[in-house]
Amino acid sequence: MASPPSLKVYLVAGEVSGDILGADLMHALQARYPQVEFRGLGGEGMIAAGLTSLYPLETLSVMGLVEVLKHLPRLIKVRRHLYQDALAWGADLMVGIDAPDFTLGLEKKLRQTGVKTVHYVSPSVWAWRQGRIKGIRKSVDLMLTLLPFEAEFYHQHKVPVAFVGHPTADRLPLTPDRESARHQLALPLSSPILALLPGSRGSEVERMAPIFLTTAQQLKAHYPALRFLLPAATPARYQQLSELLKEIPVDDLQLLEGQADQALTAADCALLASGTVALEAMLCKTPMVVAYRLAPMTWWLAQKLVKTPYISLPNLLAQSSLVPERLQDQASPDQLSQDIQQWLDDPAQREALTRTFTELHAQLKQGAGQKAAQAITELMEGDH
Repeated sequence: MASPPSLKVYLVAGEVSGDILGADLMHALQARYPQVEFRGLGGEGMIAAGLTSLYPLETLSVMGLVEVLKHLPRLIKVRRHLYQDALAWGADLMVGIDAPDFTLGLEKKLRQTGVKTVHYVSPSVWAWRQGRIKGIRKSVDLMLTLLPFEAEFYHQHKVPVAFVGHPTADRLPLTPDRESARHQLALPLSSPILALLPGSRGSEVERMAPIFLTTAQQLKAHYPALRFLLPAATPARYQQLSELLKEIPVDDLQLLEGQADQALTAADCALLASGTVALEAMLCKTPMVVAYRLAPMTWWLAQKLVKTPYISLPNLLAQSSLVPERLQDQASPDQLSQDIQQWLDDPAQREALTRTFTELHAQLKQGAGQKAAQAITELMEGDH
């Protein structure tokens, strides 16, 4: 069947990682539908690819159950506006990218009006709040998953699904060039380097960065030659981290604007807040320690609801404890320093982990944007 001459796609992304996925998908859809139009909510990548965005990307970047409650009235207002705008614009398709608590409700309402709906990036239903699957079934015509074990879960629950792999796995090489990354960052080849990635949201950085910087101070006392890279996810985070470094100064630390991939590739080891960045570190073949703290009430609820023994993607993909995960009080400078030292002091262990990371990378390297666009084309043209 010939592709229709035009397609109106309403896209809503919730954070930086979703913006990358959205831009990748948009480019793949443009190749199939030259007349495609994009509107909704996204960041710099999606706007550069041709999205008319009604709100800044940060609008939906609220983390944790308790934190969300504070922002609920504003979020409800934004969602209502996007719903009305999508209908007035005449959207053929809505793609919600991540941010499930926000986008799934919007997808459900639009689907009831006859708009086709796709959700890109599975919420962690396999881990907690499995009852959400009923709502997902009513909200989406198609679920696109980045990870193979997620697609199996949807098959079991009779939700139309396509495993598309991960765009970051497509973008990053199977064999990273550590030497080149160090040259680009003007770093010596011989020095040990630790990358610090305390999160992409303001609330995460506020909670995690002081712990990470204190850990760096402790490690510097043990390893005088150790250098640190601190990539800021956004200009706002760069400003926030600059202020924090005045309070908690760290010698031989480079604060970077973006450049997370370069920093992770150049580093011998990484200390990071859980999230997409753990996957990026894995794809850069960088040993890591994952640390996270939630607001106490959110943590209390999470303990009651979470059904998986792991929180980081490398451990979830391998279904084993490849990398240390330190949560709440365990995410202390003393504990994290100890964990990092174990990686720095054991090259053989680092080498073994790198081999495992390479195998996992190969599984996820599927050509995600193209696969997602193909699945969407089949949905829109009735072949799915």
